[in-house]
Amino acid sequence: MNTFPKTEHLFGEKAIENLFKNGQSFITYPYRVVYLDVSYSSEELPLRVMMSVSKKKFKKAVTRNRIKRLMREVYRLNKTELVNFASDEKIKIHVAFQYVADEILSFDEMNNKMIKVTDKLKRYLLENLKKTDENG
Repeated sequence: MNTFPKTEHLFGEKAIENLFKNGQSFITYPYRVVYLDVSYSSEELPLRVMMSVSKKKFKKAVTRNRIKRLMREVYRLNKTELVNFASDEKIKIHVAFQYVADEILSFDEMNNKMIKVTDKLKRYLLENLKKTDENG
């Protein structure tokens, strides 16, 4: 289960535009997380994810790619809990992880923060589910 295949990557201009236009966000340094419940769509996977790093903060592609590689690896190691949560709750979500730090953090720091991010994301999703249950 510790894989991150191409099918789980979020891509496509419409899907990404919809995520940033209608999604909710929070910041847990060094990540800004944007998420959107897409349970209403014909999405078959419980979770699709994208990673991005600012070109403005990191001019060299080599540096941006290294950060994205670290982010993907950290996500891959910690995604099981989030995927299981989405499957159990029968929700489908799109998530974007944006790197907002000004320097490259160590793998361990990024890993610890990703654990916090996944917990926080689950908490926010649960709150949203409760709101929709009360309203719906």
